[in-house]
Amino acid sequence: MKTKRISKGLMVLAAGCAFHAPAMAGGLERGGYNIDLLFDEGRFAGESAVTYVNPQRKLKNVRDVDTTTAFPVPTGAGGGNLNGLSDSVDDTEGYWVPRIGAKAAVNDAVDCMFDYSEPWGAHTKPGRDWAGANENIETKVESHNYAATCSYKFDVGPGQLRLIGGAFYQEVYGFKERLVQDFAGFPVPLSGVGRLDLEGDGWGWRAGVAYEIPEYAFRASLVYNSEVKLDDITGTLDLSQVNPTLYPAAFDVHGAQDMPDVVELKVQSGIAPGWLAFGSVKWTDWSQLQKIPFCTAAVTGTCTTANGVTTLDLGYRDGWTVTGGVGHKFNEQWSGAVSVTWDRGTSQGFGTQTDTWTFGAGASYTPNQNVEVRLAGAIGILTGGSSSTVTLDGETYGQRVNYEFDDDLVAAISTSVKVRF
Repeated sequence: MKTKRISKGLMVLAAGCAFHAPAMAGGLERGGYNIDLLFDEGRFAGESAVTYVNPQRKLKNVRDVDTTTAFPVPTGAGGGNLNGLSDSVDDTEGYWVPRIGAKAAVNDAVDCMFDYSEPWGAHTKPGRDWAGANENIETKVESHNYAATCSYKFDVGPGQLRLIGGAFYQEVYGFKERLVQDFAGFPVPLSGVGRLDLEGDGWGWRAGVAYEIPEYAFRASLVYNSEVKLDDITGTLDLSQVNPTLYPAAFDVHGAQDMPDVVELKVQSGIAPGWLAFGSVKWTDWSQLQKIPFCTAAVTGTCTTANGVTTLDLGYRDGWTVTGGVGHKFNEQWSGAVSVTWDRGTSQGFGTQTDTWTFGAGASYTPNQNVEVRLAGAIGILTGGSSSTVTLDGETYGQRVNYEFDDDLVAAISTSVKVRF
């Protein structure tokens, strides 16, 4: 009986120690999607978790590659020659990833979970005083996700098969500031900075299947999360600090973009008394996010790069995240796990989203059968590379600034508390 209790305890161990995989993945991923609470053994369970991630990406050999200007003598739209500014800069900002959820067993066959998370996000803030300020001063993306997920389980062979389904409502919002025109050295009381503010929302759904054999701490799950169509992204573009005569105040803009669909396979199994191996493979359709155009209110049809007033340039490819690890149940109260994660970079010669390798370790303390506390940490390598002017599917990226970057570090710490009864 003790062996069986240890095996059941291992069933929840992997989830708490592999937190860093989504938190450090590519694209705009932050917390990603997580339905592990749905599998909790308790009739009722609630969980609260928070992760802090501190990436340390540094850019070097920065070059302003479009030094044309609209002021005082117009030569082009480059905004001026910024190569006299710093050619190196700290690009990234640390961020928090919260998650809270509750699960209830409706009966012996049906479980349902409700949760709040922040699946997508980004925050870069190199500032005004670098040679790439015409590309970015600060960019920030945030999200809210409210989800309901249920499963129906029934006996199949030595274990139980689960059918999973659910829906979620998602809000995505953010802003970007960049130097549109450099007025330095001229007696002009303008900053030259333009700001784009955006927000959108939409619905998505999920479906999946899982098979469990609790006696052997075995579980395999395959879950699909649909794309979220942000068909009506609205916001404002403020160019009043660039040309107040033409743009005395911020004006309305609109656009559309789908957030990516995600497929994830997770497997875990007991491999020896008190030992568990776990792994996962996830595909994320980041290639949907390329050059995202935004149009003025005068454009009532489809917004394109041809009729748009500005764009968000991402140029992503699909993301792949692979995690593997091992966990051990030391006794009835303490468990631990270690893991390694590889995430394929989503950048294609433009941007800083290169491959990431992350190494994590975590511990779980269960003082009694109703409470579980987890603490985990991770350190990773953001591999080096460069960003230059490239053409992807006929669209040009990186035409304002080129730069390089070495291997950099990223660190994270996560804690969670679960109560079940």
